[in-house]
Amino acid sequence: MALLAFAGNSVLCRLALGEQSIDAGSFTVIRLLSGIITLTLLWYFSGMLSEPKSKHKQVAIPAGRGSWSAALMLFIYAITFSYAYISLDTGTGALILFGAVQITMILVNWIKGGRLRWPEWLGLFLAFGGFVYLLAPLLSTPSVSGFLLMTASGIAWGLYTLKGRSSQRPLADTHFNFLRTLPLLLISMLFLLDSGYLTVNGIVLAVLSGSLASGVGYAIWYLALNGLSAVQAAVLQLLVPVIAALGGVVFAAEEISLRLIIASLMVLGGILLVVLGRYYLSVLSAEKETGGDG
Repeated sequence: MALLAFAGNSVLCRLALGEQSIDAGSFTVIRLLSGIITLTLLWYFSGMLSEPKSKHKQVAIPAGRGSWSAALMLFIYAITFSYAYISLDTGTGALILFGAVQITMILVNWIKGGRLRWPEWLGLFLAFGGFVYLLAPLLSTPSVSGFLLMTASGIAWGLYTLKGRSSQRPLADTHFNFLRTLPLLLISMLFLLDSGYLTVNGIVLAVLSGSLASGVGYAIWYLALNGLSAVQAAVLQLLVPVIAALGGVVFAAEEISLRLIIASLMVLGGILLVVLGRYYLSVLSAEKETGGDG
């Protein structure tokens, strides 16, 4: 569900900015404000103010309050994402974004002592190869500003994702992360007084992006991260362009190309290796230690 939201976010952003229905700054402000309103309502009506008990220990789970650092990463991701797509096409933007996400998350995991085993390396290269193969016909030489902005967006999103892996209250943490962007949004609005432009279509797309694809989608992502390693979370996001392409087949009557089939198999196969590889090697190692009796 989170990956579906990510794919929808890219589509909504491209529709709004590609058709010049709204400027990038206003799109970001409305997107995050819509996320704040939606998440506040969800957080309030879900009863997240109560103190749930852990299933295994009779202690209260710490209340989710997000963090200022996560909020800063969220804002940097959103604002640079919007401005980058002004000068980048969809394929090139996706390649830079998800490439930066993979490098950031895997590098931070390595610095913290995490090491990839050979099935994870193989899965990573296979999935990324399929990702590049799918987008190859759409790639063009990026502008320097677009490249730098989208790289910054990918790094920020990678760090925001890593912060969510320790979340015990995904909805509450996501809510407060969005809420903490409010001071930065107010500052941004001051710069948009003279340069911003709006249309009804642009506002609607920004609201949909913020409320559903961002607000709800990011809360689900934080929930999913509890069961994923950093590498698994990084590689799984390579599935987003494949989902978007399949959405074009289902909803826009686009043809299923051989390239889409091959790329999908490569990405899915790579994800399978990353998700199951470490577990499979652990099982083999345990069996060797017990003489194969297990």
